[in-house]
Amino acid sequence: MEFVEIPVGETGCGPYGVAAGPDGAIWCTEVHHGRVGRLDPDGSYRGFPVGPADSRPTVIVAGPDESLWFTLYQGNRIGRIGTDGSATGFDVPGANPYGLAVGPDSALWFTAMSTDRIGRITVDGEITEYDLPEAGGFPSIITSGPDGALWFTLNQANAIGRISTGGGEVEVFPLPTENAAPVGLTATEDALWFVEIGAGQVGRIRPGGDIAEFPLPDRAARPHAIVAAPDGTCWFTEWAAGRLGHVTPDGHVETHALPDPSSEPHGLTLAPDGTLWVALESGALARGSSVRADPA
Repeated sequence: MEFVEIPVGETGCGPYGVAAGPDGAIWCTEVHHGRVGRLDPDGSYRGFPVGPADSRPTVIVAGPDESLWFTLYQGNRIGRIGTDGSATGFDVPGANPYGLAVGPDSALWFTAMSTDRIGRITVDGEITEYDLPEAGGFPSIITSGPDGALWFTLNQANAIGRISTGGGEVEVFPLPTENAAPVGLTATEDALWFVEIGAGQVGRIRPGGDIAEFPLPDRAARPHAIVAAPDGTCWFTEWAAGRLGHVTPDGHVETHALPDPSSEPHGLTLAPDGTLWVALESGALARGSSVRADPA
């Protein structure tokens, strides 16, 4: 896999989360400038203010309503931006929302790091929050699972959690490795895959709770985010090493260098055409080749 870096925004803007929009553009959060940016197919880029410079927009996803939704970690808000750049938001006081995902119920589900809750917000802004059983767990990334529930990482509790969409029932599955500090999480057809930033491993959990862990070639790479590909493999960012990793369903791992090893890759996404996009906090988006045409 080869990558091309495309500089975006102003110096220091810090691209962090990335998502493919319904308009054919690639959208990203500028974590240091309080903006959400849009990279159009013609290569033009524009950043839209969505909060104060220190509001720290982080994760961004394509919503169920032809808009983009994102978390404002320091701004304590869930934001929505239309493809025309018009932005609105909904307050979640003291929550420090981080992860965000569209659920099977067509609502947005988010993690509230500081209040130890999982939240649900409808496209009309109606918010429901569910308490987690353990304080200080730092719920981080959340995603829809293959079983119709939402799954999330508990970074400081060293566990993976599951919450039902009906009554908000929560289950917690401890990880075998101590201090693994899971962050990124994604779903394939039959499992959830996650990355352990503290242990330098990739993990897999089946809906029934069976867990397997796979050490990376470089245990100090600090894997951060992960996304599933159509062929059942997953791609993940190695934040400390400036690389992308690729893991097969049986746990075989390969790594792919980015042009700049100090680029600090964070979020990544697959566009509808299979192109892999990566947000680089150093100030760019990286475009890879299509994983459909070249899964390796």
